Amino acid sequence: MAGTGSRGRAERRGAGALESEVLAALWATERPLTPAEIQAGIEGGLAYNTVHTILKRLYDKGLVLRDADGRRGAYRPAKNAAELTAEAMHEALDRGPDPIAALQQFVTGLSPEEERALRELLAGGGA
Repeated sequence: MAGTGSRGRAERRGAGALESEVLAALWATERPLTPAEIQAGIEGGLAYNTVHTILKRLYDKGLVLRDADGRRGAYRPAKNAAELTAEAMHEALDRGPDPIAALQQFVTGLSPEEERALRELLAGGGA
């Protein structure tokens, strides 16, 4: 959501933040949404054209799909939030020179609940 900066000017959201908001709106429902429906669900008064541009970018990246089921111009996510997050984590590990060190750093920052869930997954009980 765009806020007001320290000098009273409206702060602009970056493209990544806008993409995240559009994806969140799509993940919040079970059906494809039109740009107008997404626009109505996002706070901050985004223009229809801005929402449409963000959807095109997400489509070009393979993150949303256009609905071909009769609802013209409706979009749905290509992946759920967990899948997209896991993919980003894999990409981050692949970029670094030492993925094991990165994993060690990541794991040391887990909350007790996250650590417990990870232990269960590794033991084969949570998959």
